[in-house]
Amino acid sequence: MKKTLSYLLATLVFNTAIAGVLTMLLPHIPFRHNFIYSHCIGLSVLSINLVAFTCTRSGIRRWATLALSFPSSVAVGLTLAFAITGDGSWSDSQAWQTMVVGLFFGFIGAAAVLLSERIEAEVKQRQLIESESGRRAIEAHLKLLQAQIEPHFLFNTLANVGSLIDGDPTLAKQLLEHLNDWLRVALARARSDSATLGDELDMLENYLQIMKIRFGERLNWHIEVPEDARRSAFPPMLLQPLVENAVRHGIEPKLGGGEINIRASIAHAMLRIEVSDSGVGLRDKNTAGTGLANVRARLATLFGETGYLTLRGNGEAGAIATLALPQ
Repeated sequence: MKKTLSYLLATLVFNTAIAGVLTMLLPHIPFRHNFIYSHCIGLSVLSINLVAFTCTRSGIRRWATLALSFPSSVAVGLTLAFAITGDGSWSDSQAWQTMVVGLFFGFIGAAAVLLSERIEAEVKQRQLIESESGRRAIEAHLKLLQAQIEPHFLFNTLANVGSLIDGDPTLAKQLLEHLNDWLRVALARARSDSATLGDELDMLENYLQIMKIRFGERLNWHIEVPEDARRSAFPPMLLQPLVENAVRHGIEPKLGGGEINIRASIAHAMLRIEVSDSGVGLRDKNTAGTGLANVRARLATLFGETGYLTLRGNGEAGAIATLALPQ
């Protein structure tokens, strides 16, 4: 509808311009006469050929239809002008000259419309290509950020396996089993287009089991996430860095260890996830490390200003990281 109105407006302007040009070239013919003829022919060409163009499929059939409808529309417009002005008829010798003039200007108008359509299609195609390139660049950036997280965790875990093989092979075997479960879920997520918070929590459970082998009774955790939040879409490897940060900077430095609590809720079209620990707390400005900076970079890439991560103290001990994502 919007495009039809733009065609109508352009046609009215074009018709009026033609009437002005004809009046300057043929001053003995009044502007009113040229105005009526121009609009009758122009509007007939627009309406008849627009219907013919939209009602036929692209290809030879469409162009064959337009080859017939175009001169017919000029003839219809000319007949309408004869009736309105009461001046002229098909029996006049000048009628066919007017027909030729109408075909000429009608052809110019049609060529202008087709050219604008082609330019518009090319612009849309270029925008689509640029949008696709931008999307791929964002995906590559996200993959790079994600790739910076996974090797760090894998190398540390494999180093732990190496240290346990000689001293406690049974525990080393358990560690490898949990690592295998973690990798299975991680690879499934990497190949899937639709991942959920529940998938991320499955990965996180295996990660914490791996850390449990290392820390023993010094590490405990509790996950409290309702089912509706578990079903929410969730980017991969966005939650584990928060837990890693709690383990490394909160639980590990504390003599007696501590507990990590993970809670999630959905409110006001936002998914909020809270990772709190009872560790040593925020001792300095570098407590967050590069892991949380990576999370913030991914949030900015995925959600702009609508997604955010905050880190604050948890009373007398520990810290609380809050992750918020739009739903």
